Amino acid sequence: MPTVTTLLFDKPGPDNTEATLQAVLSRAQTLGISQFLVASSTGRTALRAAEVLGPQGRVVAVTHSAAHWGQWTAPDPDLLARTRARGVTVLTCTHAFGGLNFLLEKQGDLPPTRVMTYTLFTFCQGMKVCVECALMAADAGLLDMEQEVLCVAGTEAGADTAVVLRAAYGNRAFDLRVREIIAKPR
Repeated sequence: MPTVTTLLFDKPGPDNTEATLQAVLSRAQTLGISQFLVASSTGRTALRAAEVLGPQGRVVAVTHSAAHWGQWTAPDPDLLARTRARGVTVLTCTHAFGGLNFLLEKQGDLPPTRVMTYTLFTFCQGMKVCVECALMAADAGLLDMEQEVLCVAGTEAGADTAVVLRAAYGNRAFDLRVREIIAKPR
């Protein structure tokens, strides 16, 4: 049985990005994983992931849905251009746990995807984002579904969460498997 080290950060946030990416690189090399999924609001984390992880394999960056750019941070076009120039695929689409939830919420119902969101939040915000991004990238046809993927996300900004997972398509979300937790805030 292998021994796996999990980084547990005292506080969430962008100060953990470098340690998270280095832990992901180390685990990718050990496991032979060559596909990476990185949540990135502005493109800053995606660019740094391209620098650290790009030589090891393919990096896909997932931004906020364009519908949320006014509410949250929109991607920086310059950062995304620099990220794409490093070979990163950038995905912007409807959030897997968002979609048409507003229809049920207007009636006062709690959509099942909201229950999934809150359940994953019990681990940390980054865990929810990792799972959601994996569903989104799978549905967009951007992942090799026969291979594991190392997924990186964070709390608000930067990266403080990383997992090894077996992705699934959105219509089979419960087939997704988190295999290892590489990093997370405590």
